[in-house]
Amino acid sequence: MDRHFGDDEAEKMSDGTDQRSIGQRAGPPARTPAGPLFRRLFVINGLVFAIGTLVLALSPATVSSPVLLTEVSVLLIGLVLILAANAMLVRTSLAPLDALASLMQRVDLLRAGDRLTESGNGDLDHLIDTFNAMLDRLEAERSESSAHALAAQEGERRRIAQELHDEVGQGLTVVLLGLKRVIDRAPADLRDELHSVQETVRDSLDEVRQVGRRLRPGVLEDLGLHSALSALCHDFSQVSAIPVIREVDPDLPGLSSDTELVLYRITQESLTNIARHAGATRVELSLVAGRDALRLRITDNGKGGVVREGAGIRGMRERALLIGARLTITSPPGGGTQVCLVVPGTTSGR
Repeated sequence: MDRHFGDDEAEKMSDGTDQRSIGQRAGPPARTPAGPLFRRLFVINGLVFAIGTLVLALSPATVSSPVLLTEVSVLLIGLVLILAANAMLVRTSLAPLDALASLMQRVDLLRAGDRLTESGNGDLDHLIDTFNAMLDRLEAERSESSAHALAAQEGERRRIAQELHDEVGQGLTVVLLGLKRVIDRAPADLRDELHSVQETVRDSLDEVRQVGRRLRPGVLEDLGLHSALSALCHDFSQVSAIPVIREVDPDLPGLSSDTELVLYRITQESLTNIARHAGATRVELSLVAGRDALRLRITDNGKGGVVREGAGIRGMRERALLIGARLTITSPPGGGTQVCLVVPGTTSGR
């Protein structure tokens, strides 16, 4: 005899779960700090008043009826001492909440690792641990979403660069070849004008190729990071007329393709910002592998004073998070700007 199921039962069967299994997975309700915090304050207040009462009971002081003026002063002094002791103990007990509120105000998911340490304060430690766990989860989710976004961005850049090379670049090359044949057969009085048009087309072709190289670092894929950085600095100096002093470690450790791409893009964005905003006359670039980390520094002698981080700098921070690196930007007014990227876990091997 066949057994038929209703829609609700069928959904339970397809999901492989029911209310009982969901309840089992959920486990006990999460612990909240409200109850322990109430007990903490109750115990502190109770102890203070109990000790005050015990001191009054064991002391030789007495209270008359009606109360004498001298006795009122003694009672007031005792009350002040009790309130002061209670305020000091409560304030000390709740001090970690001030540090937690300060962390909430300054937290930035693009600056990972800012956490509050446990204070040995019992139930408040649980609150601090919960907040730190929330930051860990948010940073992991932000890093994952940034990774997908940047991967899509790199894919789109690669596609556009390929189309520029295949469509626009080849089209301009055909135009140049056609112009050359026309110039060879054109009257003498038109050749100068056609030569001018030919140079314009050639300049446009060079610009298309430069845009393609910026969108897709083919040198990085073909020749490696060292050659890619050299080509990037050379192109920057040609366009901006700003010399770049390079110090690139010839014995760099083996790096993943993601790490090399992050190093290249951060260098590219830094040089672009220098050309647009710094007003510098000299740039220094160093990439050195130490005992515990790889350090990239880009320093200029421009006007400095970077107070607002735009989309470019925030994009650099997102890229740094993808490889677990730490990015710091130092820019005192009139003192130039230094971009420093520290990639942990890479050693020189020397």
